[in-house]
Amino acid sequence: MKRPESTIEPMPLSLSLPAPVMSQVHLGAATHCPYCALQCGMYVTPAHEGGPVVTPRHDIPANAGALCQKGWTAGELLTNGARLTSPLARADRASPLEPVSWEEALARVAGAVRAVQAAHGPDGVAVFGGGGLTNEKAYLLGKFARVALATSQIDYNGRFCMSSAAAASTRAFGMDRGLPFPVTDIAEADVVLLAGCNVAETMPPFMRHLPAGLIVADPRETRTAARARLHLRVTPGTDLALALGLLHIAITEGYADPAYIEARTTGFQEVRASVASWWPERAERVTGVPVAQMREAVRLLGTAGRAMIITGRGAEQHAKGTDTVTAFINLALALGLPGRAGSGYGCLTGQGNGQGGREHGQKADQLPGNRRIDDPAARAHVAAVWGVDPRDLPGPGRSAYELLDALGTDGGPRALLVFGSNPVVSAPRTGRVAERLAALDLLVVSDIVLSETAAMADIVLPTTQWAEEHGTMTNLEGRVLLRRQAVAPPSGVRSDLAIISALAALLGRGEGFPGEAREVFDELRRASAGGVADYSGITYERVAAGAMYWPVPAEDHPGTPRPFLDRFATPDGRARFLPVDHRPPAEDVDEEYPYYLTTGRVLAQYQSGAQTRRVAALNDAAPEPFVEVHPDLAERLRVAQGDLVRVTSRRGHAEVAARLSRAIRADTVFMPFHWEGANRLTNPALDPVSRMPEFKVCAVRLERAGGPPGAPPGEPRVAPAPGARAGRGREA
Repeated sequence: MKRPESTIEPMPLSLSLPAPVMSQVHLGAATHCPYCALQCGMYVTPAHEGGPVVTPRHDIPANAGALCQKGWTAGELLTNGARLTSPLARADRASPLEPVSWEEALARVAGAVRAVQAAHGPDGVAVFGGGGLTNEKAYLLGKFARVALATSQIDYNGRFCMSSAAAASTRAFGMDRGLPFPVTDIAEADVVLLAGCNVAETMPPFMRHLPAGLIVADPRETRTAARARLHLRVTPGTDLALALGLLHIAITEGYADPAYIEARTTGFQEVRASVASWWPERAERVTGVPVAQMREAVRLLGTAGRAMIITGRGAEQHAKGTDTVTAFINLALALGLPGRAGSGYGCLTGQGNGQGGREHGQKADQLPGNRRIDDPAARAHVAAVWGVDPRDLPGPGRSAYELLDALGTDGGPRALLVFGSNPVVSAPRTGRVAERLAALDLLVVSDIVLSETAAMADIVLPTTQWAEEHGTMTNLEGRVLLRRQAVAPPSGVRSDLAIISALAALLGRGEGFPGEAREVFDELRRASAGGVADYSGITYERVAAGAMYWPVPAEDHPGTPRPFLDRFATPDGRARFLPVDHRPPAEDVDEEYPYYLTTGRVLAQYQSGAQTRRVAALNDAAPEPFVEVHPDLAERLRVAQGDLVRVTSRRGHAEVAARLSRAIRADTVFMPFHWEGANRLTNPALDPVSRMPEFKVCAVRLERAGGPPGAPPGEPRVAPAPGARAGRGREA
């Protein structure tokens, strides 16, 4: 049945209570939102009837009294009927998941881990973490993998988030901090270029910080682009060429800042030579962005008193994402922006603790404090804190997708422990991921609900969530925030820290794995001391009392909200220009697959949807997947609003309803990734530096399709993931 035509959900971006109303509300525990990296401040008050009451805080500048719909409805996460409250396990592979005691569940995990490692060695067991875990959980999980399991096979879903920007920032500035300035500085800029960021839907309260002089580079006219002064509608996969063309204009038309370049950077002449061939007309042919718009963008940035360039997933989730971000950093450096008050380069991370989650040990190549795992000095420091021999610490393992792709193969891990992630929906080429999970000897998932990944597990461990526990998070501006427990967890669940502690004890590591957050944080402080991300001077008391921006190397240090004002974090204190060049997408369009697919988020849903799809108000607002198609393309395909469309790539297909919109390019279609389907199509081609998959562009074909017989209204109408074994599908 066809649906009424609709292009944008009729929902406000963010809502706030005025301060006089706030004063009449009983304020509960001061904590932070469970969703994005803005980490909006909120109060959570237990209610006698219904769920906990959520109200916004005015003392956190990132949101200053505003919350989006996801924040306002976050209390329902704590009480909805999908919540897991008992461990689950299968009697055998063909059996369904059934409730078991904690003692039995943990004993079975430990016994199976020992058996797998006896047969396949330490790397036979792998760990996959999440960017929503607190700093304490991320730290203890990394330590658990490397000490209790002695495995090198650990990575996390944050590899799919801002790893390209992290790599580019590290090699340019010597430091990976998403925004090297407070988010409130953005409002002081006259002009901001957002490259691949749709903050109006991903973090709506952020919109209040953006100036009138907003430039957006995006293939779609998103809610954010619709509010921009200038929208650069770039062809998917050509953001790097756009940045090169903008830099060429900046240099040749006199907008570069020679005094800044001379005083604060190195490598400019090499970059100048490398962009000499990227004249505007060439950039227009590649990107589709008119020369006049490119010149206007550079003029706005180059003549502004204060300007910022900020990248997001749209520019980064490519097999050349690190080089793309480097090109935008080169543009910012040529204009003299980084390290100036009210100006600079930054990156918007997505997940709640995407910043802190990688700083303290979840990434395959990093140790706490954002230290390189292959650095002998870093290994010695962390090993001393952990009380182990540095030679016993494993080296770097596989990155996230490479780890998932190797599961169950010869030489690959035979067991996987997942904490706070849902790769069956969120990884690229999810059909392949489902096959690899099904091939494991053991799959253990710790989560709050029975996600698509948990439904495939042999053992599921129910865990506490955001308002039921203490811990710290580090938001997109490098500010460490304190989550406070607001409500008691349901009977039968345990915190991830308690789970890790119990498993370590069962594996013979009874010491060094505390289950209490403050004790873990105190050890994290020591392990991070002297690192780039130095938390050694941060305490719970200091975080509760006010803003703490890392690095904080001592308890009398005030923190570092703007680390680049005097020097960059490189050995010589100068930022580095690095020459890069454009290359096509890893998979370009052709006669067989003639359209670009790009993916992203919608306002009412978050990440893989494991949380938001279980909140009634959010699911009512965005109940099912869709494919956004330009009306001209729809006419060629003879597709009407609401018709089922089969979208096919070289990796799989999905059948979803068509949503006609002039917001999308006629050569491109868009699918949100909150449901199974979109990432069955995406390309796992990896960036050679960051190992980021190419989520944002792949080649597809489209055709009208029919829905599966008897599909109930409102259910995601996508073909089932291939490779699921008997007993490992979704539970009834």
